[in-house]
Amino acid sequence: MMKQVLTVFLIFIMVIASIFIIYGFLVNDAQKKEMPDVFVGIDVAYDDLEAIKNLVDETSSYTNTFVIGTTGITSNVTKLNEIGQYIYDKELYFIIYFEMPPPIEVLKDYKTMWGDRLLGFYAHDEIGGRQLDLYEYRFVQEAYNYSDAANQFVSKVDSLLDDHYNESSNFRLFMSDYALYWFDYKAGFDTVFAEFGWNYSRQLNVALNRGAATVQNKDWGVMITWTYTSPPYIESGAELYKDLVYAYDNGAKYIFVFDTDKNYTQGILEGEHLEVLERFWQYMQDNPRASADLSGRVAYVLPKDYGYGFRGPNDKIWGLWEADDFSIDISTNLGAMLNEYGTKLDIIYDDGLEPSNVYTYGEFIFWNGTVINP
Repeated sequence: MMKQVLTVFLIFIMVIASIFIIYGFLVNDAQKKEMPDVFVGIDVAYDDLEAIKNLVDETSSYTNTFVIGTTGITSNVTKLNEIGQYIYDKELYFIIYFEMPPPIEVLKDYKTMWGDRLLGFYAHDEIGGRQLDLYEYRFVQEAYNYSDAANQFVSKVDSLLDDHYNESSNFRLFMSDYALYWFDYKAGFDTVFAEFGWNYSRQLNVALNRGAATVQNKDWGVMITWTYTSPPYIESGAELYKDLVYAYDNGAKYIFVFDTDKNYTQGILEGEHLEVLERFWQYMQDNPRASADLSGRVAYVLPKDYGYGFRGPNDKIWGLWEADDFSIDISTNLGAMLNEYGTKLDIIYDDGLEPSNVYTYGEFIFWNGTVINP
């Protein structure tokens, strides 16, 4: 009889233990699948697999995402599979940059291989800024007026993205830019990284990018890029820390540091930059973000299709028209708004404002002086 009781007891213990083990696996699996609130990491834009692996090893405890940002790797199937799997095995997230993506079936295979760890594809680069600066490869060569330029830009970019990434496949598409964010989103990008670099105003670019993303229900981020055109290229560790915190405190969902030299042959991040990334990671743990209360923000509303660069009084409109008195007036008004409202100001366009997004902000100040308090 005692043997029967002992047997039943042992079976009971084994069942309970099995339940705890299974439950534990389920909890761990759920935790692994839970997506981060903020994606932080490095855009490795050089072709050196061993150096990238070493960087992944060194930073995996204080980053969660890498951008594989060089065609030297992404155009080589063997190299891409190797580094993609390496990052995946480290349980990090990643984004793959393509200038010319492989067939749609191959992209789907990558998503099958790496699942949610592959966040999506970095498609093209700086198309808004290059339009504004009249790069040879741009989407609008000439236009009758601002609306024609905007329509050409949006329709051509949208068509290109559809051809390369197939609209029905639901891939998330990313890009860095330094101007015309509103139109990047309209053309089909899911997330645009505002570039922090050179002498560009961080506050202005956050206001433009965050505003465009908010009204169009998209995500936004920051790419901290070069400050100089020669070594050391990137800003100091102290300045980098300020930029990381500024991006985080203002709500960026993606925060990356661009890592390559001018020839795309090696990384430029030094020990001071990695130490700053680690310190910033701790800052995020110590300062979890609360849900954004958009009713406390103010929107400055630009005229529809007005593709002005806002980098100074002599910047251009769509790259095709010179600044005029109207540009100067708007820039002056915008400067006053930025001074008055600080980081509470977003910049948007008088384009598609409807009840569903009008009530996002506590106040709308239009370029013509009209003020709306929903």
